[in-house]
Amino acid sequence: MRWSRVLGGAAAVTGAVAAYDLTQKKHAILRNFPIIGHLRFTLERFGPELRQYIVTGNDEERPFSRDQRRWVYASSKLENNYFGFGTDNDLENAEGYPIIKHRTFAGPGAPTASHAHEDAALPSGKVLGGPRGRRQAFRPASVVNVSGMSFGALSGNAIEALNRGAAIAGCLHNTGEGAISAYHRSGGDLVFQIGTGYFGCRDGQGRFDLTRLVDLVASTAVRAIEIKLSQGAKPGLGGMLPGAKVSAEISRIRGVEQGKDCASPSRHRVFSDVDSMVDFVETVADATGLPVGIKSAVGDLGFWDDLVRIMATEPRGVDFVNVDGGEGGTGAAPLLFADAVAYPFRIGFSQVYGRFAAAGLTDDVTFIGAGKLGIPENAVVAFALGVDMVNVAREAMLSIGCIQAQRCHTDHCPVGVATQNPRYTRGLDPTLKSVRFANYVRTLRRDLLKVSEAVGVVHPSLIGPDDVDVLNGVCTTRSVREVYGYEPGWALPGPELVAEIAGLMAPQVSATQPQAT
Repeated sequence: MRWSRVLGGAAAVTGAVAAYDLTQKKHAILRNFPIIGHLRFTLERFGPELRQYIVTGNDEERPFSRDQRRWVYASSKLENNYFGFGTDNDLENAEGYPIIKHRTFAGPGAPTASHAHEDAALPSGKVLGGPRGRRQAFRPASVVNVSGMSFGALSGNAIEALNRGAAIAGCLHNTGEGAISAYHRSGGDLVFQIGTGYFGCRDGQGRFDLTRLVDLVASTAVRAIEIKLSQGAKPGLGGMLPGAKVSAEISRIRGVEQGKDCASPSRHRVFSDVDSMVDFVETVADATGLPVGIKSAVGDLGFWDDLVRIMATEPRGVDFVNVDGGEGGTGAAPLLFADAVAYPFRIGFSQVYGRFAAAGLTDDVTFIGAGKLGIPENAVVAFALGVDMVNVAREAMLSIGCIQAQRCHTDHCPVGVATQNPRYTRGLDPTLKSVRFANYVRTLRRDLLKVSEAVGVVHPSLIGPDDVDVLNGVCTTRSVREVYGYEPGWALPGPELVAEIAGLMAPQVSATQPQAT
């Protein structure tokens, strides 16, 4: 009798916990996997103690280490994202490890009071489309924005969470090449991506349709247009949405067959060389009035030589260049392409930026970087190399619940982020997750401001290649400028832009806080 009571009580408690798990909206894992989902949080809670004896270290996992994921999770929940007892990185033996060089005395305008500037806005140092006189040129309100991730690769709930979060954080949301869905229309400003499949702006035969593009961007809050040439995880291959993820809704939005693999061509059909590509850019910009740029991974550098030559000698050109590193993420790609095609971000970007810098064009182009740049130290190195803004993708996914299960290509993402399966997507609450994404973006911007303060400048765009060194263990160091062959003055904005940036940031520092003079 006593045992029956014990078992009955245990069953009642288990049932109550299961009922709570199924109805709560805070954790997708618990909603999709009641009871057993608690094991994940238990292992996470006691992981540091267990890892002293088993499994891997804090910095061994890829693509994102445990420390990096923990920082994103804590930041998105506004929990303590500090780390104790000092670094556990292997500085003694690390090669290529970046070291940011703080200054003893701050430069003009840099905040020096405790917690100064933490809630300040962090706009781009450049006006997007301004140098080329686009009718709807604008200054992006955030240097951290959402990279291209399509509805299809991500669930509708995930897209909605990111778009709502972008509205809260005041950042831009890139649609990815899968067209604009209802989930993209949740308040956030958009960058519409034109891929090789022309989804959202194609006719019945799959050909690009300029009239449809004009109508589409006029129907919602599209601020810029990005022409996707390639992406870091599968450059030269074209997008791939596995048939398991092509639902009836996606079939309707993209104009493709339900349940069949949706493979985009590897290259565009409306242009065939750099000259015709630049003509296409100008045609789209004239028709829409929007800034137009390109996204590309970096392989053969002849393309970039041709683009710089045209822009240096003619009035035609792109408004922004988005360089995607070969270490970037994807929902599905062959292992060879994910591992071995295209340069990693730092090498690829420095090769591209150097060509624009040598031609004196860098102040007229907004440079965007992507490829694990949502981690603060990676973002700082990117700014030191010359980016004006960074795009985040997988880090954004982590902020809304991704656990790096690496099941994106199977339609069985357990937390409902990278799947179309209702079994899993029901666990992701867009309202709650949008706030978490916004918290993550704000925290990353705060860290970028605080490290700028440590370097003695008012904005991360003013962190230069001499402000970051690269270690060779504990033996030698070289500056980023030396490592990547930058000339003096490269990666920093010109005097007029520096003055604009100082003017943008000055009102945000409280008059009661001491400033360097």
